[in-house]
Amino acid sequence: MCLILFGWRAHPRYPLILAANRDEFHARPAAPADWWPDAPSVLAGRDLQAGGTWLGVTRDGRFAAVTNFREPLTPQTPLERSRGDLVRDYLLDGRGPADYAQSVQRAGADYRGFNLLVGSPDAVYCASNRQRQAEAVAPGVHGLSNHLLDTDWPKVGAGRRHLQGLLDQDRVRADDLLALLTDRRTTPGDMPRGVPDDELRRQLMSHYFIVSPDYGTRSSTVVLLHAEGSLEFVERRFAPDGRATGTEGFRIEIERQGVER
Repeated sequence: MCLILFGWRAHPRYPLILAANRDEFHARPAAPADWWPDAPSVLAGRDLQAGGTWLGVTRDGRFAAVTNFREPLTPQTPLERSRGDLVRDYLLDGRGPADYAQSVQRAGADYRGFNLLVGSPDAVYCASNRQRQAEAVAPGVHGLSNHLLDTDWPKVGAGRRHLQGLLDQDRVRADDLLALLTDRRTTPGDMPRGVPDDELRRQLMSHYFIVSPDYGTRSSTVVLLHAEGSLEFVERRFAPDGRATGTEGFRIEIERQGVER
């Protein structure tokens, strides 16, 4: 279960503010965020099992992130494509977010359930193979977990409110966004209809930050797009017991040439 909170054109200083937790099995190997040697324009972590990534940016200010779609009763048949390919391919692709999101929508049957955010400094789109079409994201504060965009799960609704509180300030700091992502308190709210209310599901749907021996929050990532044309990217990684094990920060001066809508 992952969480992406973001403000799109919701603050005068920052066209995009994004804060995301990646929840995954601790045994699945991954590389920390860095510039990819085989694709020097891409800054992202890397899934060393399947080769894709869960979230990344490029030197021209394009970005993408993916979450799984929760379908506990759906048989898990083998599929050829990893959902991390969706993010990787967008970061490597020259198309703008609208064209790419629409093409992904058409190829959705190749993947298990997913939600994909793709964007540039000019537009943000959300695609999912569990809805009929890709959609442009409206300006505002949004949340995405393991259902459709802005589904009001407890941690999504509370996360949007908490992010809005930070956006009410004149300046937004990466440290404040990381503090939001690592808040371990239970978020109040009712469980979604039809979901068994046991302790594991309550933790996954009601906590921003998941701590357990086998599966939990592996990393928190913050992306701040500054209005003057720079991008700030910070990743913090965690051990199974919730201890921070490393933090990397990057600042990019965006190369605006060739950015497509």
